[in-house]
Amino acid sequence: MKQELMDILVCPMCKGELTLTVTDEKDGEVVEGTLQCTQCSETYPIEDTIPNLLPPSLRS
Repeated sequence: MKQELMDILVCPMCKGELTLTVTDEKDGEVVEGTLQCTQCSETYPIEDTIPNLLPPSLRS
């Protein structure tokens, strides 16, 4: 995931602001990490450069 996406991404549940935690980065791109909503505290994983912004009930 490109960090520039943080300018446009919002929480799909409440439209709150997301904060990024990076656990693995390569060539300026986030490979692994999490996005956490500052309003509802929901957490969304980033795996293999792809943020999973599905609501919790739809993730498997």
